[in-house]
Amino acid sequence: MNADMWGYRQTAGHTTGGSLTGYKVEATDGGIGKVDKHSDDVGASHLVVDTGVWIFGKQVLIPAGLVSRIDRVAETIYVDRTKEQIKNAPEFVEDKHTGDMGYHAEIGTYYASHRA
Repeated sequence: MNADMWGYRQTAGHTTGGSLTGYKVEATDGGIGKVDKHSDDVGASHLVVDTGVWIFGKQVLIPAGLVSRIDRVAETIYVDRTKEQIKNAPEFVEDKHTGDMGYHAEIGTYYASHRA
């Protein structure tokens, strides 16, 4: 798993402590939902995206390293994966997320093997 996957890129435009909740999320080929939660935890930064009706309310965990840029004016986050890749990602599971480092490894491995 790529350790850089769980930290924001310096070029993404994210500042620690700034809220991203409610921002729209755009894949390389269109919108995928809105940020429900996010974390700036060192080595585990991520977005939890609610995909809404697009894929029947599924939530997905997106590692911060996939964020290519953040447009604060438009409140939009751009990620470098396709809608299909995100749709097929493992579903966000709150219980696993908070206590199971194997879950982060599973998510990281999935996204690392599905590059845009």
